[in-house]
Amino acid sequence: MARKYSKKASAKVERAMKKRNAGTLKSGGSGKKVTSRKQAIAIGLSEARRAGKQVPRRRSAQRSKRARRKSA
Repeated sequence: MARKYSKKASAKVERAMKKRNAGTLKSGGSGKKVTSRKQAIAIGLSEARRAGKQVPRRRSAQRSKRARRKSA
C-alpha cells in the first residue's frame, strides 16, 4: 500500500516540531508563539501542501462538526 504522506512532508512536520520545541515557531495569522503540538503538526502539513508534497486534503469544517455531533 502506498504511503499516505510523502517523506518530504514528514520532514516538514519534523522541522515544525523542532522549531516548536525550541520556542521559535510562530503562527501565520497573529505571529504568536505556537505551544500546541497539534498546531505545530498542522503548520508542518500546511507548508508541505503549499510545497506540493503528497499530503491528503484537509477535512472540511462541516464534516468534522458533523462527526463531533454524532459522537456526543
